[in-house]
Amino acid sequence: MISFFLSFFSFSGGILVFFLLHKVKTGGFEKLAKQIVDEAEKQAMAKLSESQLKTQEKEFAHRRFLDTLTNDQKIAQQKAEQKLEKREEKLDYHLSMVEKKLNFLEGKEGKLTRQSDELTRKQASLEKEKEAYFSKIEKLSQMTCKEAKVLLLESLSQEVQTEIGKKTRRILQEAEEEAETSATRIITTALNRIAIPTVSDVAICTVPLPNQEIKGRVIGREGRNIRALEQATGVSFLVDDTPNTIVISGYDPVRKEIAKFALKELISDGRIHPSRIEEVVAKGEKAIEKQILQYGEDAAFQVGCPDLHPELLTLLGKLQFRFSFGQNVREHSLEVSHLMGIMASELNLDAPLAKRIGLLHDIGKALSHEHEGSHALLGYELALKHGEKPEVANGIGCHHEEMLPETLEASLCSAADKLSSGRPGARAPALAQYLKRSRKLEALSYQFAGVEKAYVLQAGRELRVLVEPDSLDDTATFQLARDLAKRIEKEMSYPGKIKVTVIREKRAVEYAT
Repeated sequence: MISFFLSFFSFSGGILVFFLLHKVKTGGFEKLAKQIVDEAEKQAMAKLSESQLKTQEKEFAHRRFLDTLTNDQKIAQQKAEQKLEKREEKLDYHLSMVEKKLNFLEGKEGKLTRQSDELTRKQASLEKEKEAYFSKIEKLSQMTCKEAKVLLLESLSQEVQTEIGKKTRRILQEAEEEAETSATRIITTALNRIAIPTVSDVAICTVPLPNQEIKGRVIGREGRNIRALEQATGVSFLVDDTPNTIVISGYDPVRKEIAKFALKELISDGRIHPSRIEEVVAKGEKAIEKQILQYGEDAAFQVGCPDLHPELLTLLGKLQFRFSFGQNVREHSLEVSHLMGIMASELNLDAPLAKRIGLLHDIGKALSHEHEGSHALLGYELALKHGEKPEVANGIGCHHEEMLPETLEASLCSAADKLSSGRPGARAPALAQYLKRSRKLEALSYQFAGVEKAYVLQAGRELRVLVEPDSLDDTATFQLARDLAKRIEKEMSYPGKIKVTVIREKRAVEYAT
């Protein structure tokens, strides 16, 4: 490190000596020194003047900042003083107004006090005059004031009740007339638009034969072919003396349709033996399943419900093979759907929802006997299970009044179902059931005291009862009709409604001789 400094100073000294020698040669050492001093003085003066200028600028800026701050404080102080002066002026004004109002109210209070005293005196005088007036009236009428009030209230109460009764009767009568007119118009419109011919289908399945010889081939050796057919299809084949005909009997209409398809296929093919029978029955099952689905899709398309669950479409197609009192259940469901759609449109309700309820209302009838419960409740459970809306399921479940309807569309289902099934020609009930119901109606009538004769009219839709006039009066006759109707509702099941007419006839007979 020391050697470095020594070499540096020696190098610097050489340069300085060289520079001095050069200056001496060019002009002399004194001139050089003077120049150096002048330059140093100039630089010192420049630095001094520069520092003085910076100091002055800082002082000027500081003074300007102080002046600005002082001016802002003065302005803020002036504004605060002005605000205070304004507030004082407002306070003074409000105080003066309050004083004026107080003075005014004091004057009013005094005036009201005087008026109150005057009213009190007048009221006291009026009370005295009133007491004197009532005492005069009581003396003249010979009745106290309380007794007069009671009498007046009684007379007014009777008048009011009479008026209320008249108005209530008039309002009810107008409402009944209007409701009857509206209902008649809607039902008439719906029936006119669904005025299609209805043929009662009979659940009889027969297969014609080309000749009498084919019966032996169908029966087979020792009856093996007929047994194979019955075992494969689950129905009974009746081969009797009827020429060229085989009757198929069974509780399941779908199985009967499969058996009919298989028998026709075997007869047309000519090969009839147990293995061929099993093959044809399996083919028939697939064909009927496809046909059932097609029936369901056609019904859904007619109503405008193509988004039904496939299982619901299958059950809907099975209704083609179900009959209720001779009426095809699938056709009945379509008719109810159209009726509900028309009535919903007339009433400004949801027509698509009503048509969907009508189409599915008897879907529970497609289930077999293995499912317990009424078809309405089974349909309600099926609808919920397969993704239908609660409104649709409720409409299905309430159409036989087994649950309460939650929507107006649901309440239409019961009416449309009765319209479709109750109109003439729609259904053909069995004669035995009709006779049984008629006898039961007459037997119920004879259980009441005073009944002389009972007749069932209009295909079981009207019960006419004749009573002994000496045993019952008019009031008891009306009561008998009401009691008999309630008894029928409680103990019997029937479609539509039954009209109960009780007749009390008093005859006076004399002979002129």
